[in-house]
Amino acid sequence: MKDSKNFPALKNDNVLKAARGEPVDRVPVWVMRQAGRYLPEFQEVRKEHDFFTVCRTPELACEVTMQPLRRFDLDASIIFSDILVIPQAFGMTVEMHPGVGPVFPEPLQTPADLAKLKPEGAVERLSYVGDAITMMRHMLDGKVPLLGFTGAPWTLMGYMIEGGGSKTMSKAKAWLKNYTDDSKKLLDMLASSIVDYLEMQVKAGAQMVQVFESSAEHLSKEEFLTWCAPYLKDIASKLKQRLSEQNIPLVPMTIFAKGAGHSLAEQATFGYDVISLDWTVDPEEARKQVGPNITLQGNLDPQDLYKTPEEIRELATTMVRKFGKTRYIANLGHGITPQTPIVSMEVFVDAVHKAL
Repeated sequence: MKDSKNFPALKNDNVLKAARGEPVDRVPVWVMRQAGRYLPEFQEVRKEHDFFTVCRTPELACEVTMQPLRRFDLDASIIFSDILVIPQAFGMTVEMHPGVGPVFPEPLQTPADLAKLKPEGAVERLSYVGDAITMMRHMLDGKVPLLGFTGAPWTLMGYMIEGGGSKTMSKAKAWLKNYTDDSKKLLDMLASSIVDYLEMQVKAGAQMVQVFESSAEHLSKEEFLTWCAPYLKDIASKLKQRLSEQNIPLVPMTIFAKGAGHSLAEQATFGYDVISLDWTVDPEEARKQVGPNITLQGNLDPQDLYKTPEEIRELATTMVRKFGKTRYIANLGHGITPQTPIVSMEVFVDAVHKAL
């Protein structure tokens, strides 16, 4: 599959090696939301173009994906997109409002609204992401691997019902309680499209994929194991099965369930190669929980990047030494925030590379 697109040979594969548990010559590092608002050149693109226009225009998506790689010695790139492109492909309107974030003018209010969703053909409507991935692989010229990603079912369901970001997820949680069967139906529908979407990304050239269960923090352990675990397992096993059936090499898969540090041992059974940790989890405790055969990713608090360069260097060095050089990918414990100073990223990346 990869040969048919004649992609350039990979020069730095430390992220992929770390994900597979192979020795690396330095601890690899990348950052969630590394193409984003903290970069002035990203702000320039956004002055000219609406957020989702950037997502849907491969040339623009590739330009902003490339921006952090021009500045920092990162070991991976991640295609610029958004987790909410799946609800959009289902026919829901999503708008990006300045200072607010994503807004759904017509969220799902009752199970009757599920009839309005159009999951059939959703993956074809997301072909622009595949086009951007293929274009980006050539643009990278083998410099670093390219990651694809998706939102996870519960996280997407939350946005679709809440109508945007939520501090409580009270409406979505009410669905779990009051409309249990319909909630399962929606989560199944999302999981099925997510498998199609990730398969398309891998065929387009994604060398690793990450599943963002960003809203796991709103669920108790019991709720997480009921409403997230089965779907997350399903996504991993079905994607591997699909790729294997087509003789397409498997790519490493990462799960990031923010706020689900209570279930690391369980996450280790979901079928992912990498478990990404938020900043509340202790590296040594995480390693005990998941065992030696899964790679850990994380987990500096994004707020730590507002500290002095000396403090950042010390925190990053300590973090890397706690995780160790085997089966570890350095990252933040969530996405980089918009006002982060550029110098903080420079220091963070450098400190990771020099820690061991």
